[in-house]
Amino acid sequence: MATPHEKLADSLQVLKALQDQHIAVFQTSVLPTLTRVHQERLVRAGFLKQVIRGWYLPNNPEDGDGDSTHWYSNMEAFVAAYATSRFGNEWQLSAELSLLKHSGHTSISKQLQLQSPKANNQLQELPHGCSLFLYRVSPDMLVPGRAPSESGLLLMPLPEALIRSSPTFFTQHELAAQIAMRRVDISTLTARLLEGGNSVVAGRLVGALRAVGRQDDAEQLAGTMQAAGYVITESNPFQRLLTQIAGRANESPYVQRIQVMWSGMRDEVITRFADAPRRAPIPAEALLSDIAARYIADAYHSLSIEGYRVSAELIEKVRNGAWSPLTNREDRNARDAMAAKGYAETHKRVSALIGRVVSDELKPASAFRSDFFQWYVTLFSPSVTAGILKAGDLAGYRSNPVFIRNALHVPPAPEAVRDCMPALMDLLEAEEHPAVRAVLGHFIFVFIHPYMDGNGRLSRFLMNYMLTTGGYPWTIVTVQSRSAYLAALEQASTYGNIRPFAELISGLVSLQAAEPVERITQRPESGSWTAPPSVAP
Repeated sequence: MATPHEKLADSLQVLKALQDQHIAVFQTSVLPTLTRVHQERLVRAGFLKQVIRGWYLPNNPEDGDGDSTHWYSNMEAFVAAYATSRFGNEWQLSAELSLLKHSGHTSISKQLQLQSPKANNQLQELPHGCSLFLYRVSPDMLVPGRAPSESGLLLMPLPEALIRSSPTFFTQHELAAQIAMRRVDISTLTARLLEGGNSVVAGRLVGALRAVGRQDDAEQLAGTMQAAGYVITESNPFQRLLTQIAGRANESPYVQRIQVMWSGMRDEVITRFADAPRRAPIPAEALLSDIAARYIADAYHSLSIEGYRVSAELIEKVRNGAWSPLTNREDRNARDAMAAKGYAETHKRVSALIGRVVSDELKPASAFRSDFFQWYVTLFSPSVTAGILKAGDLAGYRSNPVFIRNALHVPPAPEAVRDCMPALMDLLEAEEHPAVRAVLGHFIFVFIHPYMDGNGRLSRFLMNYMLTTGGYPWTIVTVQSRSAYLAALEQASTYGNIRPFAELISGLVSLQAAEPVERITQRPESGSWTAPPSVAP
């Protein structure tokens, strides 16, 4: 008779087979291998979680009930699968949500609206306060040329989405609207407006084109509509003067987004750092001595998280009775030890670069650009040597999606990372203020999240490299400030509000500049922390 461990292993084998077929969302009525017995067994063990009746997602058994990470990372894929199951291909995302996707907006929208002739104006409640409204439209409201997003949501084409969006979109989602207006093909947009006879909408879009710097295209659209007999009254739907985006209009929307964020946020950072202590240049030896004295308190854990998948090794552990929902202590200790070693080696490398920049009066951003990739390699080389990671993991930027625990912000797709990282380097090199390089360099780096792991540690190395080469002290993001730190990054990533993050970092800079070095690791009330012995260099 099979033991409970063997039965669970059998159920996991079924789950793994489905995942190997790239099935991420499970509708049990169409998956005969995922029987009720397997469902119940996997749910009890924490490997499956019900979304709504008859629909499940794979789950990490270590996640608590309140952990939203896995749901946010799979919500759009679930909605796409659910809509396709109910409506076939006769559905589309609303115009406003389609525009957000076209503009490189990556944060999770907790309320989604789908349109379909087969819908029934029903609100479907989803986990973690999310919902899906199924809005009934006439068949002629389905837009030809709908195309799936990366998660499978069927989007309206950009011109049609602009025509159908409400005027308030331009003020409520100014950056998304600006990027959309820069990217839209003027010929296709004009043809769609002529087909629908949308003179009022045309007047609004003429004004929007002019606001984003497309003067010739605005004149072309207005002239063509007037030549066709339409009366155009131009109006600018943006309520304020826009920060103009450099580069090509057809450049990656993700690149355009981070360029505008940088331009729009830098003044706030400068304001918050107005009173932060900035010392006169000191010899490299004295600076490196101060950095070394802060090393122990500076070590910190990564904030990134990977998706959870069933592996053959896990199945065997379960079958043999060796599996526990808790991480294996031995494995965890080995990982921690290699992480500590990698951190120590990377700290040495960053410190050496700071010394060269200060001694030789190099441009910090240019030196960073040349050296940065070796920071990542150095951080994880010990884990490769120990066999915890594969050598291929050191190859470069991530090739898979990545999600941040309990955050609405979802980093850009892997393909976008290849465009965003050179753009970040360009922004750093063009920036004159060291506090802006430090704060926005840190923020934009974690916004992009270029690696599967290590993003938090690398972004703080980047921040301190820019701080110390700009006259500020090496500054520790403390355990006591961790909640505020994560919340501030989420505010900046999801809502475009950099003020909390700039205030937090400038406050830590001021506090730790005034604190004697020998006391930084000794006084909890200072906002610092004492690291465990394993992080010692």
